[in-house]
Order: sequence, then structure tokens, then C-alpha cells
Amino acid sequence: MTTNRTLRGAELTPSVEELTVEARKSSPALTLTAALLGFALICLDASVVNVALPAIGSSLGAGMSGLQWVVDAYTLPFAALMLSTGAFADRSGASRAFALGTGVFTLASVACGLAPGLPALIGARVVQGMAAAVVLPASLALVRQAFPEPARRARAVATWAAGGSAAVALGPVAGGLLTTAWDWRGIFFVNLPVGALILALLVRAPRSARRPAPLDLPGQATAVVALTAVTFAVIEGGAAGWAALAVGLVAGAVFLRVEARSPHPVVPLGLFRDRTVAVTVAVGAAVSVAFYSVVFVFSLFFQQVQGLSALRAGLAFLPMTGLIAVTNVVAGKLAGRYGAKPPMLVGQALAVAGLLLLLYVDAGTSPVLTAVLLVPLALGCALTVPPLTAAMMDAVPVERAGLAAGVLNAARQVAGGLGIAVFGSLVGGGFVDGMRVALLISAGALALAWAGTVRLR
Repeated sequence: MTTNRTLRGAELTPSVEELTVEARKSSPALTLTAALLGFALICLDASVVNVALPAIGSSLGAGMSGLQWVVDAYTLPFAALMLSTGAFADRSGASRAFALGTGVFTLASVACGLAPGLPALIGARVVQGMAAAVVLPASLALVRQAFPEPARRARAVATWAAGGSAAVALGPVAGGLLTTAWDWRGIFFVNLPVGALILALLVRAPRSARRPAPLDLPGQATAVVALTAVTFAVIEGGAAGWAALAVGLVAGAVFLRVEARSPHPVVPLGLFRDRTVAVTVAVGAAVSVAFYSVVFVFSLFFQQVQGLSALRAGLAFLPMTGLIAVTNVVAGKLAGRYGAKPPMLVGQALAVAGLLLLLYVDAGTSPVLTAVLLVPLALGCALTVPPLTAAMMDAVPVERAGLAAGVLNAARQVAGGLGIAVFGSLVGGGFVDGMRVALLISAGALALAWAGTVRLR
């Protein structure tokens, strides 16, 4: 006996016939547009806030630690929950997970814009980060579903990735423009029409099947506790910081023990026995520390030290960010022709040189010259990331590609969040001197990563 739906436990899964009919009624182009906009929205929110931080601080009476939490309250849940949200999207169906994530992200954005004080803003940012962690893997799964033919799917995935790069590039400029023309709250309210448009486009997306996917809840919970505690320790310091650090270390030890014993760990520790996996994760983390932390620090430097408006500060990042998307494409082609190792080595060396050049910058340096000096760092990071991603994917079996991508992206986000926590604390004690220490730390981390890259086959 056959039916149009197959009962699996308490869940109903569309049959092959239903999915085929829905796919015929759907529009792959509109599905790709929805997925691209969703990915761009969460990438934009990771960078648009930086330029608005001084205005947020002035409006809500937030000091340096408060501004660090405004950024990291989004970054940390985004990074930590990304370890499990791919499995969640599989269990729920990509279209349902994407709709849920987009809806929650949009509502949380409105809550950010309406926040009466710093605690409310930080709480809403946490919800934004949680929703973003759902949107990212679900959006990519929607693209894979809408384009079953490999060649068309490859082009669609490239378009999807370019949307994220463009959003990161436009973030500082958009943040400066909205903060100047409207208010810092505008950087959050602008997400409302975009979110509504995405949900409207999803009407033409095929309904996704649910698939069994195990969740490692103990591993996920201990990862969240460890990352949050360590970040709190770095930002807040003092006796509470030491206590938080102890909690973080204990939670980290428990996490490693849980992952070693779990049949379906969120982070399979065996992955890191492969040298390529270990090196690419380390390189990705070092690049994120350098890039995201420098954007955070210089967003404050331009406004608090050099007295630029939010709009001028955003425009100062345009030469740096505007080249990222183009360089990503070039890096992918170089990796295809010469392998991943050469462009990774050149990119990291260029990024280290860029960081060392930025040591020249002080309060009296021309903003135009500073904008130019930021370019080598951006070019180096953009040259490095696509090849390291390709190297990571080549090093793992096909059936573990999604898991490996989640681990890599989570490591990059965590490193960026912790870098902001550390560097924000450094500049709080004397901006220019702290900024130079931060640049040296970033250069040292990338130099170590470069040494590891040399040992790749």
C-alpha cells in the first residue's frame, strides 16, 4: 500500500512524488535569491555594527567592555551553535529551518533597534546570533536543493558565496551611512524589509524533506559554556574574570571528554589527526583574528582617536573591503591551477606585511593613508581563505564535508570573537599603544600559521 506521505516517527516527510511536483512549481532563481539575501543579511550584520559602535556607546552609556559585548554577543552564539545547526536543518528540512532562522533574526533585529539600554541590546544580539547560525547552513542547503545539476549548482553556490563577500565589504560603509543619515538603530531596522522580502521569496522555494541527523546536545552545551566563560574572562577581567576563566577551562575539558566518547560528536577530534585539517583550521582562525579584530579596532580608531564621522569612517574601509570579493575569485582560480598551498603562503605573507605596515599609524596619520595601508591585509586574507577552504574539503571524505565546513567556519568565528575581546581590552588601556600590541599579536599568529602551511604537501 502506498500513500503520498511517509510516516517516520511523529514527523511527516514529503514523498519523492510530492517533492518532484513542488520542484516543478518552484523557481530556482527565486530560491537562490532568497538564500543569497539570507546569507548576505547575516554577514552584513557581522560587520555593519562596527562603525556604529561609538554612537551606540554614546547613546546607551556603554564603555569599551559594553561595546565588545555588542559585537561578541552576536559572534559567539553564531559560532558555537553552527556546530549543530547543520544537523538541525537536516532534521527540520532546509526550507523550514531557513524560514525559522530568518523570521527570528528579523524580529531580533527589531528588538535591537528598540533596545532601551545596553542589556536589552546585548540580549537581542544573542538571539540574532542564534538565528544566524540556523540561516547559514540552511541557506546553502536550499541552494543545493534548488540546483540538482552539478554544473548549475556550482555556479549557484559561487553566486551565494559572492553575496556574503559583498555584504562584508559593504558593511562598514552601510553602517556609517545609516548611522549618519538616521541613527545607530537604523542598522537594525533596515533588516525588517529585507527579512520580509526573504520570507516572501520562500513561497516559491520547494519544501525540503526531513532527514535523520543526530544531535550532540552535551557537546554543544559544553562548547557554549566554555566559549562564553572564556570571553567573559577576557572582557571583564578582575576576580569575576578569573572565576569565569576557571569555569571555561573546566567546561573545555568536559567538552573534549564528551566529544571523545560521543558516537556523533559535534567536533570529531579524529579530524585533527590529518595535518591538512589541523593546519587549515589554524590558518582560518589566525586570518579571522587579524581581519575581524583589525576592523573592530580601526572602526573605533577612526572615530574616537581621529574624530571622523561614522560615514567617513565607513568610507575609509571601502578600499580594503571593496577588493575582497574580486580577490576571492582570483584566489579560487589560483588554487585550481597551482593547488591551495602557494596562494595560502602568498596571502598570509602579504597579510603579515600589511599588519606590520599598520604599526606606522598613529593619531596624526592621514585617514586616506591609513585606508591605503589597510589594503594589503585585506588582499592577503582574501587570497588565503578560498584555498584553505578548498584544502580542508579535499582532506576529508565526501560524507564528512558538511561537518568539516561547520568546524572550519565555527573555528573562524570563535577566533574572531575572542580576538575582539582581547584587542578591545588592549586598546582600553591606551588606544594607539594597545592597537600596536594587537597588530603584533595578529602578525605573530599569522606567521605561525604560515610556518604550518609550509609543511603541507
